[in-house]
Amino acid sequence: MRAFSHYLAITLFSLFSLFAAGHAAAGHHGEKQDIVAVAAGNEDFSTLVAAVQAAGLVEVLQGDGPFTVFAPTNDAFAKLPEGTVEMLLLPENKDKLVQVLTYHVVPGKVMAQDVVGMDRAPTVQGENVSITVHGGKVSVNDAQVLATDVEASNGVIHVIDTVLLP
Repeated sequence: MRAFSHYLAITLFSLFSLFAAGHAAAGHHGEKQDIVAVAAGNEDFSTLVAAVQAAGLVEVLQGDGPFTVFAPTNDAFAKLPEGTVEMLLLPENKDKLVQVLTYHVVPGKVMAQDVVGMDRAPTVQGENVSITVHGGKVSVNDAQVLATDVEASNGVIHVIDTVLLP
């Protein structure tokens, strides 16, 4: 699983709003945008975008990929204990932030139909996330998947309601 460490700078920078998921990924002339462009274009991911920028992972997530990103919304970040986001965004905590963000990224393009058949997935951070399906709902660790298969030019994003912590 550590064979993917060269992707360490990959994080989870993502995505769309739950409603515009299918349309926001399309750029000019119908071309898909990369993961960074998709996330930056949606205010529901402003905290994620700020984290990716603070971690220095923007260029990595604009790379060829493919990447699968489990992308927490602003509401997901708001569930963290008070002061956690601010602490992680401090320059002296960049390594911790990179660890958290890369824990949300799985190498390769894993679509929803593939995710539901898995019980775990290796992350770029080096540890596995657990995947469970109960009553038609998919969870990654303790996070519920809210939207799936938001395609970008360099991967796919699945929107989650909780920040994953390694």
